[in-house]
Order: sequence, then C-alpha cells, then structure tokens
Amino acid sequence: MEALIISTGVVALAEIGDKTQLLAFILAARFKKPLPIIGGILCATLVNHGLAGALGAWITSVVNPEFMRWVLGLSFSGMAIWTMIPDKIEEEETQSARRFGVFGATLVTFFLAEMGDKTQLATVALAAHYGAPVMVIAGTTLGMLLADVPAVLLGNKFAAKIPTKLVHSIAAGIFALMGLLTLLKVDKLFQ
Repeated sequence: MEALIISTGVVALAEIGDKTQLLAFILAARFKKPLPIIGGILCATLVNHGLAGALGAWITSVVNPEFMRWVLGLSFSGMAIWTMIPDKIEEEETQSARRFGVFGATLVTFFLAEMGDKTQLATVALAAHYGAPVMVIAGTTLGMLLADVPAVLLGNKFAAKIPTKLVHSIAAGIFALMGLLTLLKVDKLFQ
C-alpha cells in the first residue's frame, strides 16, 4: 500500500507544471472534448508506466542489491534536481495526426511526451525500489490523473492559481529524501 501512496503523491506533485500537464491544457483548449482526452491520458499512461514498471521490476532481478541501492539513491537524488527544472512543451508534440480523432491524438501525444520524462523514469525507480510494480504503476497512473484531469476540466484558470514552484519544491524534497534514505539504507520507511 505504501508503494501506491508514495507513487501517487510523488508523481502528482512532479506532474504540476510538467510538459504533459501543459499538453493536457493545450489538448483541452484545442479539442474541447474532455472525456476522450482523459481516456487518452489514462491509456497512454497505463501503457507507458506499465512498460516502465516492468523495466524496474526486471532491473531488480538482474542487478546486485547493494549496487541497486546506490543506483536508486542517486536516481532519486537526480529526480529531485530534475523536478526543479521548468518544463517546456514543444509545438510538434501537440501536432498529432487528426485522423485518429481526439482520443487517438491524446493517446499518441501523451505516450510520446512521457517517453523519457521524469515521471516515467520515476516509475522505473519506484518499481525497482519497492519491488511492487503493479502498485507503483497504479500509483503513478493515479498521480498523473490527479494532476492532468483538473488541467483538462478547468483549463488555464486552474493553472494560474497553483504555485508551481512551491509544488515542484515539495516534490523535489520528497525525491531527495527518498534518495538520502535509500543511500543510508533506511529501508523500513519504504517497504
């Protein structure tokens, strides 16, 4: 259960102001059809984070636990730094083939935007850390939806009221704490 809660919270916070949240705003403004956009976000996230969670689980089966502790500790610390860097969305990510419709356009653009994104990499690290990929995938997907669904439903009015820098600082602090505790072998808090 802890894997679900931590994964949900960390990704929801890290997603505020992220390029995929910006993409949700853009898609909502462009298509004005929230249900297919939310469905596309859900499906894209499940596939993307499912692959990331499977990779995290596989890594733990082939890597020495002591080496893995260092990799995870440094990964979480790196995520803390990366979370503080403002994200930009590139216009070509919003230019998907309209022949797929609103759902298809959202599915494709979200899946591609998440490739190599901090939340995808966090999913790999969290799945490796907890050894519970299904709970982590459920948590990271829920975290994405907690951040992106309001963006779709409320648009730019919602974004203007969120102190993004504060939210990113909190998410970075959580990642940094997880990195430090992992490096110090304080496993009881995360298992």
